[in-house]
Amino acid sequence: LRYEKKRAEVEVTEMSVRDLDLYYKALDRALMKYHTAKMMEINASIKELWQATYKGEDIDHIEIRAELPSGSAQTKRSYNYRVVMIKGNVDIDMRGRCSAGQKVLASLVIRLALAETFCVNCGILALDEPTTNLDRQNVESFANALVEIVQNRRKQQHFQLIIITHDEEFVQMLGRSDNADYYWRVSKGDGGNSNLKRHSIDSLN
Repeated sequence: LRYEKKRAEVEVTEMSVRDLDLYYKALDRALMKYHTAKMMEINASIKELWQATYKGEDIDHIEIRAELPSGSAQTKRSYNYRVVMIKGNVDIDMRGRCSAGQKVLASLVIRLALAETFCVNCGILALDEPTTNLDRQNVESFANALVEIVQNRRKQQHFQLIIITHDEEFVQMLGRSDNADYYWRVSKGDGGNSNLKRHSIDSLN
C-alpha cells in the first residue's frame, strides 16, 4: 500500500513537471509574440511621428531595434535596445552620430510613440521643456504633431496634455489649434513663493 501511494505521488509529480514545462514554453512563445507585435506597433508610430515632425532630409525615419545579446541563454531572455536612423536602405546607430536637436526630437517621438502604444487608457501625458535644442522649423512641426495627437485623443475621457515650457512661441503654436485657450504662468513672488496666474494665449500675440 505504501509503495502504491509513493508511486502515485511520483507519477503525479512527473505529470505536474511536464505540464509546467508545457505552460512555461507556451507563455514564453506568447510573450515573444506580444513583444514582436508591440515593437512593430511602436516603430510604426515612431516612423509616422518622425516623418510628420522632422524637416531635415538626412534622416528618413528612426526606429528601435531589439536584439538578444550574443551567447545569451534562450531560457532567460533579455534584450539590448538601440535607436537607429535610416536613410534609404542604410541604417546606423543614432548614438554619438546625431545632433543635440535630433537627439531631443528622437527622445520626444519615442516617448509619444510609447504613450500611444501602452498608455491609451492613461489620461495624462506630460512633457517638460520639449523644445530644448530644436530649431524653429522642428518646433513648429512638433507642435503640429502634438495638436494631431490631442485631436485623436479628444474622445478619450479626461485626457490632458501638460507641457512645461519657457518657449512662448511654442505655446502660441499650440494655441492656434483651438485646443487651448489659456495657459498658466508660474513666477516667483515675495518671500520666494511661487505665484500661479492664468493668461489667455491670445495675450502672447
